[in-house]
Amino acid sequence: MKNVPQDVPPTIEAKIAVALERISEAFRVLLWDAAKTHGLSPIQVQLLVFIESHKPEMCKVSFLASEFNMTKATISDSVKALLRKNLVVTMTDATDTRSFTIALTDEGHRIARQASGFAGALEQSVTRLPETQKSEMYTGLLALIADLNRRQVITEQRMCFNCAYYMQDSGLGFCKLLDIFLTEKTLRVDCPEFEPVLT
Repeated sequence: MKNVPQDVPPTIEAKIAVALERISEAFRVLLWDAAKTHGLSPIQVQLLVFIESHKPEMCKVSFLASEFNMTKATISDSVKALLRKNLVVTMTDATDTRSFTIALTDEGHRIARQASGFAGALEQSVTRLPETQKSEMYTGLLALIADLNRRQVITEQRMCFNCAYYMQDSGLGFCKLLDIFLTEKTLRVDCPEFEPVLT
């Protein structure tokens, strides 16, 4: 009888990829639940939450399409649905009448604030981890996101590792804008002062 070869055990990299997929699934479930609560689609909820917390110049169809890795047509359809529900308004750009900025109505603000905590269950689980494990997880995820961005798997991320203000000083990350060394507590994922590195 021939020996049956043992299956090759999955690598740690493969296990991490599967674990991230499971977390992604949890994120999708929580987002769907929040969307159903407000009678919206998941992308409509994400648009409201994004617009609530970002500068007007980021709240245009072309920018949102890039941010969410969707076509302009898909984003436009979602914006039209939000307009019909009176959750957003559009303001024409004075310098370019073909372009407009999307802003929230009072009701849009209310729903965005309520829905912004949809990932609370994930945060609660993270809260139960030891502080050292949280720090290692956060810096590891930031490095993973930066690498995916560099390899153009995901679009530009407004995070420290991709920013023109970021530099290495004595082996430590440093922000030239804020003039501070960067630790896991000061590294940002979505920085309002982000400036892309010019190539």
